[in-house]
Amino acid sequence: MTAIRRRSRLPGVSVTVEIATESDRTLLDRLMQLYLYDFSEFDGRELDDEGRYEYIWLDAYWTDDDRRAYLIRSDGRPVGFALVRLTDPVEMAEFFVMRPFRSHGIGRRAAQQILALHVGDWRISEVKGNDAAVGFWRVVIPVAFSEHMLADGTREQRFRVALP
Repeated sequence: MTAIRRRSRLPGVSVTVEIATESDRTLLDRLMQLYLYDFSEFDGRELDDEGRYEYIWLDAYWTDDDRRAYLIRSDGRPVGFALVRLTDPVEMAEFFVMRPFRSHGIGRRAAQQILALHVGDWRISEVKGNDAAVGFWRVVIPVAFSEHMLADGTREQRFRVALP
């Protein structure tokens, strides 16, 4: 029997974060569909009549001054995204790394790069039941943080990112 070799889909060491531009909108929308599919486990979201998950805020990331969309790449390939709201405190609205690229340090490195871009107070929240996200952020947040359980079961971390 001959062994079949498959090309590894696992990334190398390169992790970059870049601001998503208008030309990245379709790519981000496709990644958003994967994210919302994964997230439907927690929020019960259903497909619309066109077979898509709706995310009503996506267009605002190209029109509102207080929102930033970032693409996460590994070895030049898109592997995820982050959506940040520049409020007080700054809020990680959404953060996603595709399943094949998780547990390789990519998400951690990307998240830390994004946090470093926005000095000041931060808030990161995870919905009830998303224990993997809670564990991820507890490791990723680079400073001491306070953690709170909200009435709806959402867990929230608050912390301050200072200048290096």
